[in-house]
Amino acid sequence: MARKTFKNDRQVKALQPAKPGTWYDAWDQHRSNLVVRVGPKTDRGSFKKTFALVARFNGSKHPTRRALGDYGPLTLEKARAKADQWNELIRKGIDPKETEKRERLAELRKQADTFDAVAEAFIKRVLPKQRRGQHVARELRREFSERWKGRPITSITRRDVIEVINDAVDRGATYQAHNLLGHVRAMFNWAIEVGDCGLEASPCDRIRPKMLIGERKPRQRVLDDAELKAFWQATERMGYPCGPLFRLLLLTGARKNELAQARWREIDRKQKLLTVPPERFKSDSSHIIPLTTEAMAVLETLPTFEKGDCLFTTTFGERPITAFSKAKERLDKLMAETLGAELKPFRTHDLRRTVRTRLASLRVSDTIAEMVIGHGRRGLQRVYDQHQYESEMREALALWAARLRDIVEPPPKNVVELRRGKL
Repeated sequence: MARKTFKNDRQVKALQPAKPGTWYDAWDQHRSNLVVRVGPKTDRGSFKKTFALVARFNGSKHPTRRALGDYGPLTLEKARAKADQWNELIRKGIDPKETEKRERLAELRKQADTFDAVAEAFIKRVLPKQRRGQHVARELRREFSERWKGRPITSITRRDVIEVINDAVDRGATYQAHNLLGHVRAMFNWAIEVGDCGLEASPCDRIRPKMLIGERKPRQRVLDDAELKAFWQATERMGYPCGPLFRLLLLTGARKNELAQARWREIDRKQKLLTVPPERFKSDSSHIIPLTTEAMAVLETLPTFEKGDCLFTTTFGERPITAFSKAKERLDKLMAETLGAELKPFRTHDLRRTVRTRLASLRVSDTIAEMVIGHGRRGLQRVYDQHQYESEMREALALWAARLRDIVEPPPKNVVELRRGKL
């Protein structure tokens, strides 16, 4: 039988399948040791053509075939180029397979060292330990990973970081701009510390937030009486799950995630307490929230589910709610309708400042007011004072609930309030 040969791609394409149970070789007329191995037809009518190189690999006395790749994904032109590379390596005593393995590992390493890959490693290893880890993860992915996806982390420049921060400033989100810079700075510093992605210096170095963004001014927004009344009416119209959640935030002064991710097993109905576990509390310790009569009344309106015990959920109790932007937009719209005027912008976190301010107006001591909103004791007080101040916090929240009730449901004008000592 004559030896089958080919000299161009058209002839490779025209090669017919081998007889059932057999294979045959077709040799390249321009590369003496490049061959196409042709197989028999399969049940589906297709058959395989595979480029191979016939050579003495690793100094072997006998020539053997090594596959270069299947025809189709590998064109004749690319197969010849690869054969030339392999023949050159063989002449130098180098095993082409080992070279390919190293190159493949280097490429995998390169893919693992992209910004988005390193960011995901940071999110997985570091952020679960942080109270606001989920929020930081969302911002890293949305603001940075989507923009820099596939780019080696070592290619990210100071200019790249500044562009992201400037975009936030240009849309008026200066407070968020400070947060974004803090998030990405922490991620780059972690990547340098672990030292496994080739990063030697952070592109955030020498970026001064005050110069780039401006001074980070503390928020001072506090809701006034008219806004509180509009807030209460709006939350009633919103319904479950966000309506009662917003109401509890105002009644307790708790952080959003402390309540949004709460579970029924964390609530002691008899003692009227919610215990926030360390992973959701800022100070890495448990935090108790006394539940006033008004707070318990809100809880009594919540549904319960067989699938899970989350208080606020859209998945029948399996997972807590995590997205609040649309609910906050609806809250703002309903409040503006009630006020009959444009609502001065406020954030959900401003409810905590409102509670803290109102507690001060009710002459609650700073120590108790700070503990109500979850600002833990510091220094020696934290070490030596182990009193939980439950009754004091409960009394403070009861005073606030009564004051809030007077604001949202003011008594008739002909009702005279009786005060102690003036009977």
